[in-house]
Amino acid sequence: MRFIRLEELKPGMRIARPIFSKKGVMLYDRATVLKDAQSIQNIKSFGLIGLYILEPAEPVPPMTEEDREFERFQTMMSFQIQDEMGVCRQKKKTEHITQIVDGIVRQYGNQKNKITFIQGLRTTDDYIYKHSLNVAILCALIAHTMLIPLADQREAVTAAVLHDIGKLDVDQKIFSEREVSAEDRIRLLHSELNGFELIGQLYASEPNMKRICAQAQHLIDVQDNPEELRRMKPVIGAKILSVADTYDSDTAVRLDQPPLSEVLVLRKMLERPDVYDARVVDALMHSITILSPGTSVELSNGEKALVIRTNPEELLRPVVLTFDKNEIIDLSDRRTYDDLDISDIMKTMDNRHVIDQDALKRLGFA
Repeated sequence: MRFIRLEELKPGMRIARPIFSKKGVMLYDRATVLKDAQSIQNIKSFGLIGLYILEPAEPVPPMTEEDREFERFQTMMSFQIQDEMGVCRQKKKTEHITQIVDGIVRQYGNQKNKITFIQGLRTTDDYIYKHSLNVAILCALIAHTMLIPLADQREAVTAAVLHDIGKLDVDQKIFSEREVSAEDRIRLLHSELNGFELIGQLYASEPNMKRICAQAQHLIDVQDNPEELRRMKPVIGAKILSVADTYDSDTAVRLDQPPLSEVLVLRKMLERPDVYDARVVDALMHSITILSPGTSVELSNGEKALVIRTNPEELLRPVVLTFDKNEIIDLSDRRTYDDLDISDIMKTMDNRHVIDQDALKRLGFA
């Protein structure tokens, strides 16, 4: 599977991921073949910048109904958040935020099982909306796992939906730059503060909403200031929002740079309990699928291995099978493997090493 920009699409290519409309209706399913120029023109009318396309002999990667629903929900709700943010900025009031929050909480705020958190491609045009939605979903999952009261869960989700609204005032290209200039940092800071003031106006009777957003951002901004961190007394919503915000930002798929792996991001947060509340990080880890069986990983000694069994107690220390020595290692056995752990995930976007025999025959190979 690889990403192809719209101008590079050609007849005969197969779509790797389903395409949904703004209302969540599936327009094209996986493995749909772009038959002609008209098919490509229809795709262009959706406003996408490109598609994930299967290699010629690549089989369709596995996708559960839950995964499909997650992508449908992401597409549908990100457009709703975009419309709502526009109303908030223009009219200085909310119109459909309650319905948006209800939808997120109903879908992901009462999960009995972990979900596969899928990162979709983002552009400079939709980064804020997709980020805000993903952070809101993570907040709903975390709050539910922590058994937070429903009112507090809804508060955290609402704050997540709106926490970056001020950033819409800056040039959106800033979110795809590897290095941000000092001038842009100042503009970004001012836009964040203006956004928090707007949230304060929108929720004048609920001051905790602005407090959650401001404190969550401040936690991240002052992480190199131990004295300021000790002085802070963030509310639970801010603790949840800061973890969800960091996780989504660092693992996001963008055109300009590769994302960090889930393992690296989680380890970063676990190493800084003064910034990221350990209980919240633990709730995140127990809300989403991490290091599931079949995941290829790299160990701290340089060896490559395959996860064969998860570890419910210590999710980052599962049972693995090494490729080189064909040896089973239980990383939870600290007496034997205390100095060995998983350094990163060997992540690929496809399963092109598996050959689709039917596709080969269609291409004329016996």
